[in-house]
Amino acid sequence: MALKCGIVGLPNVGKSTLFNCVSSGKAQSANFPFCTIEPNIGSTIVPDKRLEVLESICHPQRVIPATVEIVDIAGLVKGASKGEGLGNQFLANIRETDAILHVLRCFDDPNIVHVDGTVDPVRDKEVIDMELQLKDLETVQNRIAKVEKQAKTGGDKQAKKLLEILLKYQEVLLEGKSCRCVKFDSPEDQQLARDLFLLTNKPVMYVCNVDEASASTGNEYVEQVREAVKDEDAEILVIAAKIESDIAELETYEEKQMFLEELGLEESGVVRLIQSAYSLLNLQTFFTAGADECRAWTINKGDKAPKAAGVIHTDFEKGFIRAEVIKYEDFVQLKSESACRAAGKLGIEGKEYVVQDGDIMHFLFNV
Repeated sequence: MALKCGIVGLPNVGKSTLFNCVSSGKAQSANFPFCTIEPNIGSTIVPDKRLEVLESICHPQRVIPATVEIVDIAGLVKGASKGEGLGNQFLANIRETDAILHVLRCFDDPNIVHVDGTVDPVRDKEVIDMELQLKDLETVQNRIAKVEKQAKTGGDKQAKKLLEILLKYQEVLLEGKSCRCVKFDSPEDQQLARDLFLLTNKPVMYVCNVDEASASTGNEYVEQVREAVKDEDAEILVIAAKIESDIAELETYEEKQMFLEELGLEESGVVRLIQSAYSLLNLQTFFTAGADECRAWTINKGDKAPKAAGVIHTDFEKGFIRAEVIKYEDFVQLKSESACRAAGKLGIEGKEYVVQDGDIMHFLFNV
């Protein structure tokens, strides 16, 4: 399954610089609003040291990591929900993503203009939030108008359930809150809510773009953001996009590590960003490993064995018989599938097995 994250924010907060660091694409980055018009799309691998370890054991012909698709969406401005700054087009681009990476400017630099004249990440966050909320409110009220009559005059239980969900969303949106703060208990309600594809129901990570001096410690602006989002179901990541851009230009791993150590960082912000995005979307990895190929596969936490098999090929899920499972730690210790089998460390699992992060799996199927 492909993970798709949209990078959003006001103009000139560092979105395109961050995009260039994270992805293989090269977005234009300049010091004026609406430098990005069409969304830039790139992809990057999901860093996972476990795959490197499996490669050293299996010596496969090829190694295939999991990947993430990154979309650099043009800078939103006040009034975007009504079409300002090509807002409707930008909002449509956000709707197609799985998660939102909301970049906030948390640095001072007189040479980089701010669309509102001053640096205030909390105000910037509220501008974007309001535009997304207004667009969602428009969507919700349009759906209410269509569903309300059907729910009240007919015997359609699904329509009644959907109307209840829409009314809850309308209530929180009118309060100036995002849809993600509404939680539903039943799987049916959760699915109906997801199928509305509301912008403010998407998982969000606030990426605080700081200067070099604040790369490892954060700063006052970051603390203001932490306070502002403390009641939200959201994550915060501190990153110095300009420094990440410099790191990305270095050729060797050793050079990059030396640069990071000088900044007091254990790993790059880009690595932390991708790993955090994985966590944000409740995703995990299982592996297939052998002489031909070592590969990382992405699934949702809680997925059962047939669902994981279907990520490899739909036929694997349709004709699922059983899964052979080796725990990553056991494979690393014993060095081969045959040794794990001999030591009783290879488990035979059926359709109800819940796949665990890091499982090394082999599927038996019949179609």
